[in-house]
Amino acid sequence: MSDDPRRELADFLRTRRTRLRPQDVGLEPGPRRRVAGLRREELALLAGVSSDYYQRMEQGRDVRPSEQVLDALARALNFSAEETRHLHSLAAAARTPVRLSRSYEPESVPDTTLRVMRGMTSPALVVGRFLDVLAWNPLGGALLGEFIRQPQRERNLLALFLRPEADRSCPNRAATVAEVIGMLRTQIAADPGHPRAVELVGELALRSDEFAALWALHDVAEPTRGHMSIDHHQVGELNLDWDVYPIPGNLGPALMVCTAAEGSPDAARLRVLADLLGTP
Repeated sequence: MSDDPRRELADFLRTRRTRLRPQDVGLEPGPRRRVAGLRREELALLAGVSSDYYQRMEQGRDVRPSEQVLDALARALNFSAEETRHLHSLAAAARTPVRLSRSYEPESVPDTTLRVMRGMTSPALVVGRFLDVLAWNPLGGALLGEFIRQPQRERNLLALFLRPEADRSCPNRAATVAEVIGMLRTQIAADPGHPRAVELVGELALRSDEFAALWALHDVAEPTRGHMSIDHHQVGELNLDWDVYPIPGNLGPALMVCTAAEGSPDAARLRVLADLLGTP
């Protein structure tokens, strides 16, 4: 991962430009076209900016696009709402002057949050800014299995799904990995130089070719809600929805809660799992 916000902004724009076909935006591809995606000058024309200005953006040079220019680029590239917010986050980081290295406090979980989580009847985790798993209730721990016995620095959601044995316990593992990587990139955009972010991405890229390839796509996803399937060794397949709730007064860790539809077989299996654990 580059710790230069301008490089991150440039790479994000380039990957999105090259995957968009001319016909997707009403242009004729032409018989002598050498590239599959849009050319820089075509995107600049669609967004109403000069070709030279856009080229400098993709080169990672010191340009500071306005909110209007960013919105115009997002429209020209057919961005989703998530991608548009990510573009603005990257640009904001690129506009911020380079700061001297500063100290970062370790992430912690408030005692009140731990008490709330212990009283919940659904699987729950506390997940840090960069998807480190910081705490869990009994049902949450049952879903994570042996993962909770890993050293603290290795308890990360991506490390969980990138393990070779994860294919057996997570039927939709590949899709889950892509989604979680998108979540991580969204989280890193606001603070690309954070030492934990740099360390985590570097380690995962070295250990996993799958991660390195997906990370290079610059896909983003907002960490608010989703769906997961787990083949649990005690109760069988569990299809669960998860939601993330920010902890009040805390910009870092958030509470992640997994639920099953009322009256569904998955809800019944969760109750069986709770009985096996001796929890309410």
